Amino acid sequence: MAGQVRDLIATALLAQRGHLLGWVPVALALGIGLWFAWPVEPGWPDYAALGLIGTGGLAASRVLPPAWAPLAVALVLMAVGAGIAGARAHAVAGPVLDWRYYGAIEGRVVKVDRSASDKTRLTLDEVRLKRLSPARTPARVRVSLHGDQDWLTPEPGMRVMLTGHLSPPSGPVEPGGFDFARMAWFDRLGAVGYSRTPALLLAPPEPGWALWLARGRAEASAWIRAAMPGETGAVAAAIMVGDRSAMSAGTVENLRHSNLAHLLAISGLHMGLLTGFIFALVRTGLALVPVIALRVPVKKIAAAVALLAGAGYLALSGGSVATERAFIMVSVMLVAVLFGRRALTLRAVAIAAVIVLLHRPEELTSPGFQMSFAATVALVAVFGALRDLDLPQMPRWLRPPLAVVLSSLVAGLATAPFAAAHFNMIAHYGLIANLLSVPLMGVLVMPAAVLAVCLAPLGLHGIGFWLMDKGLAWILGVAEAVASRQGAVGHVPSPDAIVLPILALGALVVILWRGPGRWAGFAPAGLAFVLWAGSERPAVLISDRGTLIGVMTEEGRALSSARGDGFAADSWLENDGAPVAQAEAAERAAFETEGRTLRFEAGGLDVLQVRGKTALAELQGCGGADLLITNVVDEAERPCDTYDLMRLRETGALALLVAADKAEIVTARQITGDRLWNTPALSRDRDRRVAAAQ
Repeated sequence: MAGQVRDLIATALLAQRGHLLGWVPVALALGIGLWFAWPVEPGWPDYAALGLIGTGGLAASRVLPPAWAPLAVALVLMAVGAGIAGARAHAVAGPVLDWRYYGAIEGRVVKVDRSASDKTRLTLDEVRLKRLSPARTPARVRVSLHGDQDWLTPEPGMRVMLTGHLSPPSGPVEPGGFDFARMAWFDRLGAVGYSRTPALLLAPPEPGWALWLARGRAEASAWIRAAMPGETGAVAAAIMVGDRSAMSAGTVENLRHSNLAHLLAISGLHMGLLTGFIFALVRTGLALVPVIALRVPVKKIAAAVALLAGAGYLALSGGSVATERAFIMVSVMLVAVLFGRRALTLRAVAIAAVIVLLHRPEELTSPGFQMSFAATVALVAVFGALRDLDLPQMPRWLRPPLAVVLSSLVAGLATAPFAAAHFNMIAHYGLIANLLSVPLMGVLVMPAAVLAVCLAPLGLHGIGFWLMDKGLAWILGVAEAVASRQGAVGHVPSPDAIVLPILALGALVVILWRGPGRWAGFAPAGLAFVLWAGSERPAVLISDRGTLIGVMTEEGRALSSARGDGFAADSWLENDGAPVAQAEAAERAAFETEGRTLRFEAGGLDVLQVRGKTALAELQGCGGADLLITNVVDEAERPCDTYDLMRLRETGALALLVAADKAEIVTARQITGDRLWNTPALSRDRDRRVAAAQ
């Protein structure tokens, strides 16, 4: 019996020969994912073990039968993925501010964008902080500008000085939540903060090549907005050069609620439309000249020109991760055309995924990576299957609109689970909005942008921008109309961490596997949705400063405060799948409040929160509570489990999971582990605690 099973597995594995390239990025991703999930930072013995595993797998692939050799290669690729992730994390290592800083901040502007609160935000490098040595100064800091800042228009290359608050990048607002500290580590952001004082210009942008692309992008954005005043110009600047700083929060919200926010990101859609338009324009133009068309490979020339145009678009748009990913995918497809290969295949997508993962392995966990490749893989798989089917012929005029409808439907279904998991939101009318908007992007907006650039030397760019303005006005009108409809947006709770990996693996088996065994992929995919439906949110959440507590009630999560810790409050409510205003959640009954103390019960635990030094000094013991939470440092010995400010800095945010009327405390640090991006703060706080005890 065992031999028969082994033979069946071997036969199934042999059937995959010739189709294994698609599994290369999957194996790399598994290794990268395991590295990020590791509870402690790997040391040299761990990397030595990875080297041995890789070497052993490579040796085994040479001696194993052909059916089983790919499994050994997969093991090698997993070891490579883990090693690449570790190498990348150490390559971007830099100083991280390890306390709350207030004082002078000087640096060179490298990026200007908008914060979540719609404030101008500066990313600075060549940073100088008062009384801080260069060895301890972060390579980059990010500062939001509050107050009156209208007198200065920041531009890349400017050297500015301001007085502001900086703090270390924060960890997850709840155990298992989004880890901003990890993202900041890979972006080389060593501190984030804000300033309420005007930014002072120390020096204008210096001539030279250091930031000439960034300055060119800023000048191009100003040129576009001058030619197209209003929101359409702001959106055009976002689409053409990646500058969203002039867009209003209302426009961004309408685009999100109508599932059109992807039109803002310079990603696969824009890069594909631009290069596709250039490819078609050059190929058609050359084909109209018989002398050229009969003597040179017109198709390959068009592909080369489109590739150069895509590279220029990448450089002009700032080279964001999404744009890099899109350019890599488009480049693979255009290079395939240059070599006479079919452009849109799963192999091309696999090569693009491998390049992205080797270049930026941290992107594996980002929603942009997951949604982009989910949509691309699904589209290539579906249209490839339709091409192989013997379908009845349809009128030529009907094919383009049907292709648009089908592509929007497929891409929407493929990305919907990832969007819902990351953003807790489902745009119910997103398909309608995309059907009314995406075709216009392809036939009018992007060609008009190219036309404006081509006519600019003649001073006739207004023609292209006029056409672009009309198209964008329609798209913004659709977004507003869809977003304003009742029930336009639905909300879902965040799934457990294991749900998306299981779902993705099941979907990949269905798409990549050859033979009847592919249908087995529906089992894990279905299991993922079952697990998602059974995901339970924590009964109690406590912020990492001890100032905000959220308790789940029948009405939804009740918050202990109507103000303060707004980011944590909004994140908790969104992850619950029931976002409301913080003030509204604070009106829900769940706490007994007396002065600066707050009490509640969860899973048999009597929990007491004490705010401020005075209230804590007046507390006798633990006040009868089993668990004490306070937002100040507590040096007293108490008979209960106490989480003061110092301990919360070590543990991060807390969650109380209640099962069978018993509460279990889970900390953010238990989930994230002790890694490069959070251990500096951990070591610092432990040293301070030891010094205080001594």
